[in-house]
Order: sequence, then C-alpha cells, then structure tokens
Amino acid sequence: MKKTVTAAKVQGELHAPTSKSFAQRAIAASLLARGTSELHRLDLCDDTAAALEVARHLGAKVYFNDRYYVIDGGLNPHSHTLDIGEAGLAARLFTPIAAMCDHPITLTGHGSILSRPIGAMESPLLGLGATFRSHNGFLPLEVHGPLRGGEVTVDGGQGSQFLTGLLTALPLARNNSTIHVSNLTSKPYIDMTIQVLKAFGVEVSHENYELFYLREGQEYSPAVYRVEGDWSGASCLLVAGAVAGEVTVRNLNPNSLQADQALVFALERAGAMIESDGDTYHVRKKHLQAFEFDATDCPDLFPALVALAANCEGKTLLKGTKRLTHKESDRARTLSEVFQSLGIFVDLSQENTMIVEGGPIHGGEVSSHNDHRIAMAAAVAGLTASGPVIVDQAGAVSKSYPHFWEDFAKITG
Repeated sequence: MKKTVTAAKVQGELHAPTSKSFAQRAIAASLLARGTSELHRLDLCDDTAAALEVARHLGAKVYFNDRYYVIDGGLNPHSHTLDIGEAGLAARLFTPIAAMCDHPITLTGHGSILSRPIGAMESPLLGLGATFRSHNGFLPLEVHGPLRGGEVTVDGGQGSQFLTGLLTALPLARNNSTIHVSNLTSKPYIDMTIQVLKAFGVEVSHENYELFYLREGQEYSPAVYRVEGDWSGASCLLVAGAVAGEVTVRNLNPNSLQADQALVFALERAGAMIESDGDTYHVRKKHLQAFEFDATDCPDLFPALVALAANCEGKTLLKGTKRLTHKESDRARTLSEVFQSLGIFVDLSQENTMIVEGGPIHGGEVSSHNDHRIAMAAAVAGLTASGPVIVDQAGAVSKSYPHFWEDFAKITG
C-alpha cells in the first residue's frame, strides 16, 4: 500500500486514538480478574486486537456490546499456542502470565517481532520456578509454570515491558516476590502498569524503581476501566499542526502517566504555540527553532521529533537512540535513511545521539520499513516538502492507529 502526501495547510480537529499501552495492560488485568470487567473507549489496532485474542486463548470471554468491550476473566487456558502478532509489549507481558499455567504454552508471532530478542526473560523466569525455551533468544518460546514467586534480578536496560509482565503475573504466585531491577529505562511505563493494576485491586510497592515487592496470593478484582487517549499516536498529529498550520486534538489526558506526553515540552522548546483546555490540545505553527531533547524514556516519540526537527531552523540534538535498535525497525537508521532521502541531514555518529539539521524537505518515495511510526513521520514530512512524498508500506499504521490516513486527510483537506 502506498500513500502520496503533498504540501498542505493543516486545519481541523481530531480525537486521539486509544492508548494501546494502557489497553493491553487493562486487557491482561481483565483476564486475571474473576468476574466481568468493562473496557470503555477501547479502539482496536493490530496490537490491541492481538492482546484480546491472547486473552481469549488464556480463558477470557470477550465480546463487544455496541458501546464497550466486556471481558469475563479467569486464567484457564484452552490453547497451547498464543500468537501475539507483532506486539512487543504483548510478547513480554503475556509470557509471565502464561508461565503461571501448569502446562507448556508456546508464544509465537510474525513479522519484525521474530527478530526482536527475548532471551533476557529466561533467567528470571527460571529463577521464579518456570521452564523456558526459546529459538536462540528469539520467538517462538515455550514456558511451563506455574511461577512460584521468589527473588530475582532483571536488567531494565532494554526497556520496561518484561518487568510489566512480571508485575502483572507475580501477585498471583503462592510466595512473595522481590524483583531487583538495574538500569531501568522508561520508568513512566512502570508507573502506568502500577496504576492499571491498582485499578483492578492489585498492589505493587517499590523503592526508587530498583526494588519491587509483590505480596503473594493477591486477587484481581473486575473493574470498569476507561482507556485514555494515546499521546504516542497523537504525536504526529500535533507535530503536523506545529509545522504546517494548526490542529486541535481531543481525548489527551493532561495528567497522563504516558511518557510520550513529553512531546508538549519538545513542541514548546521548538517554539510552537500550544494551548490546552482539559483533555484538548491546540497546536499552531510559529517560527520553529532547533532544540535539545532527551527521549530515553519516551523512544516512541523519535519519529515525530525528527519530523519536527526537520522543520526547525538549526541543528536539533536528540538523545536516547540506544532505545531504538529493537523496535519494528532499527528506528535510528531507518529515520536517517528516510529523512536523508528527503534532503534532511541526520547525523548518528555520536553515541546515543541523533542530530537533525533542519532545512528544505524534498519530495521522493520512501519506505516505512513496515514501521507504523515511520509511516506517520513521513506523512508529516510531506506537508512541507517541495514535491510529493510517496510512502510505501503505508498500511503499517494499522499496528497502532488504523484510521491514521483517514484522520490525516481530514486535517489536510
């Protein structure tokens, strides 16, 4: 699938898509709660749909009643194989949950997820009482529990998703658990996990994100849960307004724990005009200057930040590129390739750093590398390009924001 974007003035109002990060956590908690939970404002992207399907195979009954999703929970697997699609969070979230079961369960997927390493899960899961076998450190993997709890060490240097899985599963273990965590990145995502678990009646305590304590034998309670809007999905919409006109985006929680809310600070540093009123944000173009920003805790913002920096005067410095290696693509290199082919110089020579030199954007054909966020960033680049920007593999947006192109058309005419 290809999409062509030509220079346009942005104008209009949209609702942010549902946060797939919150959605997947809420689905897992609903699965583990014995009883009926309601998930409101849950939109289905590929990753969320995969999480719902995994929950079904692990024993949940899921249906939509024209207004919201209803999940009758209870961990009672009726399948030995779980397909998590290309959802990185689902792979690391549902592996410890599957390891609570007393028979072998295989997790597999397709596409880029098969090249994303999962070997770091092995030692902690073995230490907690499960067996674990992977394909040389990659999916597919097999786990056989149940996890008994205990004390383990987790390296958080590659992200927080596996820790989220352990925090979700271990309250069900028969023993108390203590998790020692080193080098934790993306701490806001752990705050999100703790917030969701609390909404379903489960308690997690920690000391400075280095020691986590989980009391044994806890029970999840059914909940009515409203999934908030996605700052990650809204990032390119807001940047589109900042570089090419103005846009209003609703359903964005101003007090959100989502790390990607930090986009507001990047837009302010670049000089964009930002106004907010409750859950509504209005962004308008002004003269944009280069800025510095550390995206270590919010790596999903990189594509939107590069699209913003390309339209700024001067050299923008973005920190945190180490977090981009094992995404849907090697995002640092992919962003460099895509934007340099459109005339924007991107320097990756400094460790953990990307330097983007703003300037005229040319037209051309680029590949999203089947990465949803690259496709959206390329669309934003086309708004101020001197010629058409053709985005190949544009359908990748379905992973997180299936109606992105429809919404993009609404604000670009």
